Amino acid sequence: MVTVKMLSPDPGLIKEEFDRIKVDSLGKNIMLPKSGFYVLKVEGTSSICANVIKQQMLSNGGDAAVGRGAIDGSAKNSDCIILGTLKQFQDLTKKLKLQPWGLSGISDEIRDVLNNISAKTIKLDCRGRSIVLGKKTLIMGVLNATPDSFSDGGMFLDTDKAIEHILRMEEKGADIIDLGGESSRPGSGTVQVEQELKRVIPILKKAARRVSVPISIDTRKSKVAKEAIEHGASIINDISSLTYDAKMAKVASKYNVAVILMHMKGAPSTMQKNPSYQDVVSEVYRYLKNAVERALKSGIAKDKIIIDPGIGFGKRLEDNIALLRRLKEFKSLGRPIAIGTSRKSFLGSILNKDIDKRLYGSLASCACAIINGADIVRVHDVEETKDLARIIDRIAK
Repeated sequence: MVTVKMLSPDPGLIKEEFDRIKVDSLGKNIMLPKSGFYVLKVEGTSSICANVIKQQMLSNGGDAAVGRGAIDGSAKNSDCIILGTLKQFQDLTKKLKLQPWGLSGISDEIRDVLNNISAKTIKLDCRGRSIVLGKKTLIMGVLNATPDSFSDGGMFLDTDKAIEHILRMEEKGADIIDLGGESSRPGSGTVQVEQELKRVIPILKKAARRVSVPISIDTRKSKVAKEAIEHGASIINDISSLTYDAKMAKVASKYNVAVILMHMKGAPSTMQKNPSYQDVVSEVYRYLKNAVERALKSGIAKDKIIIDPGIGFGKRLEDNIALLRRLKEFKSLGRPIAIGTSRKSFLGSILNKDIDKRLYGSLASCACAIINGADIVRVHDVEETKDLARIIDRIAK
């Protein structure tokens, strides 16, 4: 009996099917680049470049969509959406490399994006500790040593209670501990450096001796980061992407630690006062692309950089949903993606439930994030999220 069915478009699964029917190795090498279909968007280019890209892609058997104004000559600039197989994109980059008008640079960017999205694993250097991401989602357990954090504020101001909770999170499966001494909930103000140090350093001193997983310091201040690193922290989680304190990048570079660069619109005190975007994903993407480039120029190695789109930080409900739905687009940057959705207010808006009733909403949002490309999920409920991630990793990764 003859049957016909659709195969998954994933190139890895197509390779498995080639192996299953015993395709010749030479044939596999020829056909695999033709099997995956990609859609890339070039933003901010001229209409001339957009038209050349379209012409060249058509000649390869692919296609490209440009604005009507690029075709009739009424628009100076036009974004361009390119559609084709890996082989067609490879041919395109070779042709564009020979062209004027800045197309050689566009060719290089296309090649970089294709390499980034096709990579199965990403290496993260965490102060000499090499972590390979891509096969397993890392769970970052949250501990806020603050009186006013939105979820656990006031619970872990006592050092012994904080240490007990950190040890419990490691036991339940946390791969990273994220320790913070300044609340970044909407409407929160700035904490003085000495107060922040007083909250986190006593905890860090004890925790660093008792846990084996990396500890991240959640701070915007270089002095706090420096002292935290000297007492055992190996990651800086900076919600300002190293912009709040001009010395932060130098500290990260000098001490050879990993950094998490997050998008935030405004400051915690103002970020939820009528935030607006024309295209939230494109705007956040450009921000993080620039943040990565700034970090590299500051001497921070590429394999020490993590990106975070900043769910809830200057975002409306629809913005958070769009970022989670289109999270895979951030794989184009070639850096590990961290996501923090745990117990946040956008979940409460959907579920109409208070913070302590948002476990299932948090798990659902983490599931969407992992399926769409998240490498690290920052959560309060470690054990439950660990179980969730193990199942999704086994199926999807």
